[in-house]
Amino acid sequence: MSLTNTPEIVINGQTIDAAAIDTEVQYHPAASRREAMVKAAETLIIRELILQRAVQLDLIAANDKPDNDQESNLIDDLMDIEAKVPKATDDECKRYYQANPEKFLTSPLVEAKHILLPAEPKDLDRRAECKAIAEQIIISLQQKEQSFAELALKYSACSSKDTGGSLGQLSSGQTVAEFQRQVFASDEGLLPRPIESRFGFHVVFISRKVPGKELPYSMVETKIKQFLNDKVHRKAIAQYIEHLIGEADIKGFSFNPENSPLMQ
Repeated sequence: MSLTNTPEIVINGQTIDAAAIDTEVQYHPAASRREAMVKAAETLIIRELILQRAVQLDLIAANDKPDNDQESNLIDDLMDIEAKVPKATDDECKRYYQANPEKFLTSPLVEAKHILLPAEPKDLDRRAECKAIAEQIIISLQQKEQSFAELALKYSACSSKDTGGSLGQLSSGQTVAEFQRQVFASDEGLLPRPIESRFGFHVVFISRKVPGKELPYSMVETKIKQFLNDKVHRKAIAQYIEHLIGEADIKGFSFNPENSPLMQ
């Protein structure tokens, strides 16, 4: 018996007891336990429907207990037998390529230099101090009181201080996300505000930006076809599961939240 008043659920005569739902809840984080219970129940119901259908089609024996990998393969086996999932055509792939040119570019390049004022993320006092120093360095650079190289040598905690703060040419993925996001979105020249990262605060000067170049269709054709096929496959699986749910005799749970005992 469940200690949380979780109802038993019966799918085509097969019971999913409350204890199983209570155990499954831990794998479904949600804003409330009730929402987690709903997600857990849905998962167990769908799993049971897939297993029942696999037994009906002699893919597994009635007493088989497939593991997670085997269960994943079962849905693909069922789809192969019962659902005709279309494959992306060459014309569809070309249309997708032409409609989304921004997705098929080489990585842009940014040539930049920086001055790093280091501060641990949890050291709020030090971070406030570093931000203030970084802002003063920017003012000094704007007023041309000292060169970037001089200030880098004086303040920066990065080894790049020995080469004027130069980071060389940066492409996507070479720096931490919070730094990359702002640098690649900024114009050339001295950034008017310091960039905050997990390492501290950065004074940044962008020397040059080279935009990404369009990749030819031949280089991305396979990637596009895989993406479109995966998208259609996921949609087909969702529709197949909806069909199984619609055909099933389910007691103790409704996929309509307003009618589900778990939402009462």
